[in-house]
Order: sequence, then C-alpha cells, then structure tokens
Amino acid sequence: MSISTLAPAPVLSVSPVVLPTPDRAVDLQVRVSAPMTGDELPIVLLSHGQGYSNHLSSLNGYAPLVNFWAAQGFAVLQPTHLSSRTLNLGSDDPEAPMYYRSRAEDMIRILDRLDEVEAAVPQLRGRLDRGKVAVAGHSMGGHTASLLLGARYTDPHTCTEVNLAEPRISAGVLLAAPGRGGDAVTEFVAENYSFFLSTDFSAMTTPALVVAGDKDASTHLTVRGPEWHADPYFLSPGRKTLLTLFGAEHGLGGISGFDVAETTDENPERVAAVTRLTSAYLRSEFSPGDPAWRRACEELTSGVDPLGRVEAK
Repeated sequence: MSISTLAPAPVLSVSPVVLPTPDRAVDLQVRVSAPMTGDELPIVLLSHGQGYSNHLSSLNGYAPLVNFWAAQGFAVLQPTHLSSRTLNLGSDDPEAPMYYRSRAEDMIRILDRLDEVEAAVPQLRGRLDRGKVAVAGHSMGGHTASLLLGARYTDPHTCTEVNLAEPRISAGVLLAAPGRGGDAVTEFVAENYSFFLSTDFSAMTTPALVVAGDKDASTHLTVRGPEWHADPYFLSPGRKTLLTLFGAEHGLGGISGFDVAETTDENPERVAAVTRLTSAYLRSEFSPGDPAWRRACEELTSGVDPLGRVEAK
C-alpha cells in the first residue's frame, strides 16, 4: 500500500530546549522538530509512552513519527515527562511513577510558553500557527492526550474529579491509548496505577483519531483484550475516527523508534501507514478542504490485502 503525501521537506530538529520550571522536579526539556521552510506551521504536541527502553520514553523517542510529521509541514514539540526513565526521579512524589497529571500540565506549559520556544529556536520564530494545535500520544502518552482532549479521572489521593481539557487544542491522535477503567483493568493496574480506574471519556468532545491494533491484547493492563484500546472512540461524544490496524500489537509496527528491540510486531510497512495516515488526518482536520484524509482512507482499504479499516462517527 502506498499512501500519497506531500513532497518531504528537509527537517530541523533542536534539543533540548529548556523551559525553566521552578515548581517542577526538574526543568522541562523539549525537542522541537519542524520543516526548514514554510510558514503558518500547525503545532503537534507529542506525548511519549512508557516502554522498556531507557531513552525512547523521552524527547529522544518516536523518530519515525516526528521526522515524517515535520517533513510534511508540522512543528512537533515533544517533552520529556517526569515519568521518563532518563530522569530516574524515584518515587517520593505521590504521582510517581507515571506522573499522570504532570504529563498533561507539561503540554499546557509548552503552549503557554511558545514565545520562549521560538526564542530558543530562531529558525522557527514567527512560523507557528498558534490557532492550529493538535495533541498526539502513544500508550501512556495516549492517556495524556486524552486528558487534554477532555477525558477526566478522579484523583486517587484527593477523590476529586480532574478536568485538564485544553481549549487551544482542536484535534488529537491517540495511538494504542488506554481505555476505560473500572472492571476493564487488571488487578495489577488497580493496585499500582489506580488513576486508571476512573478514566471517563464522556466529556472528551474534541475531534480525534483513535488508532488501535487488533492484536494489542495488553494483558498486563486490561482483561478486555484489543477492543479496550478502542474505548476512546466508542465512549466519547463528538466527531471521532477509529483506525484499526490488522495484525498490529502495542507498538503499532514500531512507531517508538527505528529498529526498537521492544517492538513485538515489527513491520516497516505498518509504521509507514501510521505515519502517513496520521499526517493526512491532521492535514484535513486543520484544513477541511484538504482531501488528504479521504484519499488516505481509500488507499488503506483498497487492494486484496488491506492494512486496516476506518470507521467514523
């Protein structure tokens, strides 16, 4: 399958861009990737997952996605969350080890401080379209993205509902994101990641593309099997799209990095499809007249051996 795209542009990538953050355990570090030419660049905030590797769960991960999105005309901003193994912060914080609220707050900080980001990367100055902002995330990063899109949870320490919906974000891409809590999660999750128990998608109204693998059982997280990762689509209101990838496991073919050992379903063709489909989705979300998404869906499902299926509501 070959999904048509724009001619790739040379990419500029700068890291770390350090945003001093006195109220955080360490300063916020961000990688900025963008095409070297062009203006009015849409912004994509990318939240990393929590894989086994020491460095991919940081601003250094997800090169297959980041490189492609930037070459297609997006400015991609990816922070190192406090949950990253690269920081090795320990477990004194009540939110450790996942820092579930802090992750979403990292993204809000970045949006609040785009002037500082541009100042740190002079080649980017004046080129961002701050009216076009999307959030994307893989695995735990998908949970982070879902909170910014409107999903909520009950804080296990204060027993209060947490609403981190960010109105400046107008689209989302959830990649192998967690589903609902309650009886859908395992005892391991209930005992170790209790914030997952109360995940509620009923207020997640922002448009989003949910990407799920039909072989992503995630048995350490859920008792429901692969369908759990489609919950953000089925349980949220508003305009949503579900992309189900045939044969894909949690790594969706290897999106967290090139030749990553922890990828159990290594498949370069699948990774290429994810990069192209997500890019096409964002292009059409930010520019409704752009036919990129419609064409990508047609190409995905055509032929004798399609890589996946798409449904929308």
